Amino acid sequence: MNPFEEFHAQWLGAFAIREADSGGRKFPEPEHSYRTCFGRDRDRIVHCAAFRRLDFKTQVFVPHEFDHYRTRLTHTMEVAQVGRSLGRALRLNEDVIEAVALAHDLGHPPFGHTGESVLNELMADHGHFEHNRQSLRVVDYLEHPYPAFRGLNLTTVVRECLAKHQTRYDTPICEDFDTTQKAPLEGQLVDLADEIAYTSADLEDALGVGWLTLEQLADLALWRHAWQTAQREYPDARSIHQQIRAVKAVLAAMADDAIQQTLANIQAIGIDSPHAARAADARVVAFSRPLAAAIDEMGQFLLHTVYLHPANEGKVRQSRGVIERLFHAFVQDPTRMPPRYAQRVEDCGVHRVACDYIAGMTDRFAIQASERLDPQISQITQIKKDAE
Repeated sequence: MNPFEEFHAQWLGAFAIREADSGGRKFPEPEHSYRTCFGRDRDRIVHCAAFRRLDFKTQVFVPHEFDHYRTRLTHTMEVAQVGRSLGRALRLNEDVIEAVALAHDLGHPPFGHTGESVLNELMADHGHFEHNRQSLRVVDYLEHPYPAFRGLNLTTVVRECLAKHQTRYDTPICEDFDTTQKAPLEGQLVDLADEIAYTSADLEDALGVGWLTLEQLADLALWRHAWQTAQREYPDARSIHQQIRAVKAVLAAMADDAIQQTLANIQAIGIDSPHAARAADARVVAFSRPLAAAIDEMGQFLLHTVYLHPANEGKVRQSRGVIERLFHAFVQDPTRMPPRYAQRVEDCGVHRVACDYIAGMTDRFAIQASERLDPQISQITQIKKDAE
């Protein structure tokens, strides 16, 4: 046992995952002298190629088209930060939380949820596509930095949390794990951290780019509470600073409620071990009912006002065209893909290999690859850029 595991033995709550609960690795490896098994999982994720590619994948706004708005990478980092803060308050295992948070979107394709929807349509007769399952495929198979085995060889419990990741926009697909059991509390907490991070961030970015106004938000319970908090705490601040503090108050309200309700659930249900958390009838890490209703109201508002904003329509059409063009080209001629992908066709099938390759692309790389397929499209794109 290394010193950090000794610290965990004293610090962690009775319901938290410990290193002894990791489930081991598919391919046995000697333990590290000063890193826990979950710390090694986190490090392997941060250093993998799929993690770096998140920087040029769309969260909501096109990566680097606007100034300082979130990409899939910065969203991932915010989920990890929120997760660690909540985990520390609840005395859960922060290394597990951080590893899961950093890996939870590795399977996301280019162009955000549009990309996921199009790939799922194209794969309808070939096993479908879902980004949670793809995240697991990335860490289990597609990443290949070690000569002795494929994948990152993560611990079983981190892989299970990835497979069972669930938010209002994500449905867990976990055939490889016991579906009668909930994810550990650390995995459940990442689900809430994800929702906390994207709700507050999407509000801030949409306000910044002008897709939302304060007047549109005025009737939403969550925003009304946050705005009143900002005005009470910063009565003399400029309006832009009150707006910024209101967004942060949305995050704080969600985080505070999650901690309080989860602690209440732990006590009410009598959660005294990781097994008890998994066996509970309902998810233990949760928002209170009143706040959950306010979050749902906000989520529906963001869906119709931001995610389906008219300014996105052209981007959606372009994204769909790029992915469809690439997919059909690779299926018809697998040699258009790099050799390391083309050589997997016999084992995995051409449709799945094409899907893997496209899902791993950044937005920018996918557009460039599509243009290389058709020089005429590239010329049209250049003319549009010159006109701008």
